[in-house]
Amino acid sequence: MSSTLYRLGLSAARSPWKVLGTWFAIILLAAAGALTLGKGLDDAFSIPGTESQEGLDSLATRFPQLGGTGGQMIFVSEDGSPITAHEDQIIKAMDRAREVEGVETATNPFDKDMPGEKSEDGTAIIANIQLDPELDAVPKETLNGLTDIVDDTTHTSNGLHAYIGGQVTMTPEMGMSIMEVLGVIAALIVLSIVFRAVRSAFIPIVTAITGLIVSMIVMFMGTSIFTISSATPTLALMLGLAVGIDYSLFIVSRHLDQLRSGLDPYESIARATATSGSAVIFAGLTVVIALVGLFITGIPFITVMGVVSAVAVACNVLAALTLLPAILGLFGEKIRPKRQRQRTAQQASDPSTRAARTPLLERWVRAAIRFPLVTIIVVTVGLGAVAIPFKDLELALPDQGTEDPGSYGREAYDIVAEKFGAGHNATIMLTADIINTKDPLGVMDELERNVLAIDGVDSVQIATPNMGADMGVVVLRPTEGPTSELTKNVVDTLRTDAPQWEKDLGISDIKVTGATAVAIDIADRLDKALLPFTIFVVGLSLVLLAMVFRSIWVPLKAAVGFLLSAGAAFGVTSMVFTYGWGADLLQAKATGPVIAFLPIMTLGVLFGLAMDYEVFLVTRMREEYMHTRDARQAIIKGFTASAPVVIAAAAIMIFIFAGFVPGSMYMIQPIALSLAVGVFVDAFVVRMTLVPAVLALLGDRAWRFPAVLDRLLPHLDVEGEGLGIALEHREWTAANGASALRLRDVEIPRVSGRGTLGPLSGALAPGSITLLASEDADARASALALFSARLEPSTGTLFVHDRQVPGETGAAQAHVELYPEGRGGTCGQALVRERDTRIVVIESLSDLLEAGDTALDRLELLASHGTTIVIGVDALTEGFAERLRDPARVEVLPLAHLVTDHTDPLPLHTDAEAYA
Repeated sequence: MSSTLYRLGLSAARSPWKVLGTWFAIILLAAAGALTLGKGLDDAFSIPGTESQEGLDSLATRFPQLGGTGGQMIFVSEDGSPITAHEDQIIKAMDRAREVEGVETATNPFDKDMPGEKSEDGTAIIANIQLDPELDAVPKETLNGLTDIVDDTTHTSNGLHAYIGGQVTMTPEMGMSIMEVLGVIAALIVLSIVFRAVRSAFIPIVTAITGLIVSMIVMFMGTSIFTISSATPTLALMLGLAVGIDYSLFIVSRHLDQLRSGLDPYESIARATATSGSAVIFAGLTVVIALVGLFITGIPFITVMGVVSAVAVACNVLAALTLLPAILGLFGEKIRPKRQRQRTAQQASDPSTRAARTPLLERWVRAAIRFPLVTIIVVTVGLGAVAIPFKDLELALPDQGTEDPGSYGREAYDIVAEKFGAGHNATIMLTADIINTKDPLGVMDELERNVLAIDGVDSVQIATPNMGADMGVVVLRPTEGPTSELTKNVVDTLRTDAPQWEKDLGISDIKVTGATAVAIDIADRLDKALLPFTIFVVGLSLVLLAMVFRSIWVPLKAAVGFLLSAGAAFGVTSMVFTYGWGADLLQAKATGPVIAFLPIMTLGVLFGLAMDYEVFLVTRMREEYMHTRDARQAIIKGFTASAPVVIAAAAIMIFIFAGFVPGSMYMIQPIALSLAVGVFVDAFVVRMTLVPAVLALLGDRAWRFPAVLDRLLPHLDVEGEGLGIALEHREWTAANGASALRLRDVEIPRVSGRGTLGPLSGALAPGSITLLASEDADARASALALFSARLEPSTGTLFVHDRQVPGETGAAQAHVELYPEGRGGTCGQALVRERDTRIVVIESLSDLLEAGDTALDRLELLASHGTTIVIGVDALTEGFAERLRDPARVEVLPLAHLVTDHTDPLPLHTDAEAYA
């Protein structure tokens, strides 16, 4: 992977305008698609497969008057006079409401047949509004028309105040504020300090914003297929901006370090992309997997939120790997100020000037590992104590009580709770199939009495059959609000008693539904999905980190640390949104239950970020340990070398996430706070304090890995280790010339599974015809499979036209055409059609000879144009070279002496006499 990224970074740096033009074209095309196909955001939460959703679907078809989007106009007498004194103004307002486009019904609350609900003191009344059921969302024109009526009524009527609430006021909008901009400014300041240049600091922000623009446009295109809520773009924006800046920071930081060492700018860009870019891909992949893993919840809008956020992260990974190298290529040497170059030259001549840069970090890590057991206990107990309030964190979906103070929906919610009771904001519906009853009205009266007998039910608004008398609906009001535990108990009791009511009343298919029931069902589904999702995330971290670090203890320690960070994040969130500590300071819209998907969303995102810090810190420690075998010094050196970048990355994350707390929508506020706290705890407390202490306590045992797992798990090159091999190959090519195939200390498993072959070292030149000769058919087949990149080395490296195997196996195979043994004359026919393949591997010379002279002529023609030919032969085959026009072109590679116990590397011989 690092070799591919090296070429990608070098190409982007040398052709920056092509890359910039490509990104610009992508933005234009995607924007055109979004404007053409996009349908807009929609906050209609649904949860297929649940009773509440099935009830809503049934209402929409069988009782449309109660299905679809509805709302209320609440009229309040401000001077304390009876609301009936304002009857004329209220009837006039409702008449106007019926004329608004998109409104299906607007009831007269003084109608004797369908009266509106009055408050106990007689100073307020509720009138219901129902929109056209054909509408997927509330049009802005409809909402504006209704709010104009409310405003006019309030301003022109003496002593009467009108409010509008319910679903009609819930028009989806992206929640943004000036605080997000301040977060970006704070990130710019951090980058300026890290890079010591404002110019360099702008580059990560530009690439992150570009990646966000593309992802947001793609999201709006997706609204033509998926229902995307208003919280989705805000969440994707927050995550994409944070990780986008961080990923670019890693690459730019490596680039500047390499420039200080005197590396050529283009070469530095390529190497930074290959090394830090590999880690960026791993980091981005972990975040994407965790976000896409939200499908475990089984809730469509949560899954869509995860996918959209994953797209934002993926776009920023692509921007960091392509757009960033192009921008760096445009700057070249100009990216460094002159003062910095002078300081770099001084540090190069006097190494002692560099030692003073990290004394604080070295003191920190030495203090952490001096008494590692004490550090572990203090950190674990401290984070455990912070996590205790998590037990009191209540989860629910947002209602209008969490909207911005002063908004239409929030004002209506508050006045209804004040005048009519909190339960009037938590309407619950009970639907039943009554087609088999002969007395639908009597059955509905009896069902109403049963409902009123339940503890926690305040009143029943209506209990009536539909026009066809095949469905009955009971609309009830609980005594408490929609997020109250008592209201949840009412829903549970209704569902528990429903089977007995069906039996007693001769009805069927009773369902508890309505917005309140849907919200309770979603919260319950999310609560049940939390444990499986946590197992998924932690299990994924164990496997990925085991592949990276080849260790058992490092992944275990990382997973435990991640859980501690998450617990502390949830604990602080509960302190603010449940206990109310600091809620005013953070401008929390409301206290009480937080958004139900907070734990799952926070776990998914924090997991990816925690793995980022783990990789950047511990990889450097492992590298030092492999060189010195001194576990303690490896911790100190690795920490001091990598901690500055991690500190900067974490600081940027914290500023970005914290910027989304004040002023943002309520759904985002607790998520942003939990992520800001989680990143702070994970980076500074867990990764930079607990991790060094655990590694110090384990010593050499931290880096041991069972041989069985080492063979089973693939190797991940997250720090660009393969780049060193690629650079060595480039130097070798410069000294020895181009090669079609080159092997360096290669050992391979035999295709039969019996033993190994090698080690092999050597090269084949482009345009050569090589006979791979051996009486051992197994050894010959194994070597040919290796040369065609169909078999990867167990040790060593194979280069196929400069593509590294393993690492770029797919690209290597694309350059090779393999003709299996037994094709006979068809081998020659295929060979005649061969055009641009750079390497041709023929398993059997007999097949080629059977094809006749035409195939041999074609073989020589291909070789003369640079195609490398490798042919498998046994020791009895003779006379092949004499049948060619240029016998000197044929070279022979004997494999007779390659055995598993061979200790010295054998060169690839090209001596025809050895074969003869």
